[in-house]
Amino acid sequence: MGSQFLGRRAVLVAAALGFGSSMGVLAQGRAGAPAAPPPSPEAAAPIDLTGYWVALVTEDWRWRMVTPAKGDYASVPLNPEGRKVADAWDPAKDEAAGNQCKAYGAAAIMRVPTRLNIHWQNEGTLEIDTDAGTQTRLLHFGPPRPPSGEPTWQGYSTAEWQVIGGGRGGRGAASPQGGSLKVVTTHMKPGYLRKNGVPYSGNATVTEYFDRTTEPDGLSYLIVTTIVDDPQYLQQPFITSTHYKKQADSTGWNPTPCEAR
Repeated sequence: MGSQFLGRRAVLVAAALGFGSSMGVLAQGRAGAPAAPPPSPEAAAPIDLTGYWVALVTEDWRWRMVTPAKGDYASVPLNPEGRKVADAWDPAKDEAAGNQCKAYGAAAIMRVPTRLNIHWQNEGTLEIDTDAGTQTRLLHFGPPRPPSGEPTWQGYSTAEWQVIGGGRGGRGAASPQGGSLKVVTTHMKPGYLRKNGVPYSGNATVTEYFDRTTEPDGLSYLIVTTIVDDPQYLQQPFITSTHYKKQADSTGWNPTPCEAR
């Protein structure tokens, strides 16, 4: 009886040792397997921002649809230096200097009544083209890189997806939580927050959040929240929320040059 028990015990121990050994091999195989590369920013997008969009001007009509009068900077938190610059606005001087695009820079372009054409330039760069002013913005995903060269109207923009709830999603397999696109832009030429010379400096930082909604009637809207920080001309951040409606195609797309007046 004792020998039989010892024999059975030896078999069980050997089996257990063999099972543990096989599990160790499996674990080593899993640990040693090459990790799958992370999805590209295009593939990982929790929301699809591509396509044609048209601005909905439902607020601030007098500052967006027409050029405001000189000195009209109501609701913009300008400091004394900023008001002084705005009060000196001279569109003829801008035209003579070739600065007709000062009101179409990154800090203001999304507020301009315009149409957008959003598409991927490559799997890590999202491109936004505007028909107003014929501007192009490039939103760069990946590790931030210091911008090089001279400042430009659209500056240098770094982008990252922010997924609500920490979930993962992508086009074709969207996370039910959804998400937003965060964009931070620097390295800009000095420009105007409004066409009548309300200034922002080359030291300004623009932070934007792009959100997409789909309504029960099937219409889709893009909401762009823009925060302009500029210690040179603003007493506090200047925050706006701008809305766009999704278009089925490029109907109405009409690129036009910048205008100073």
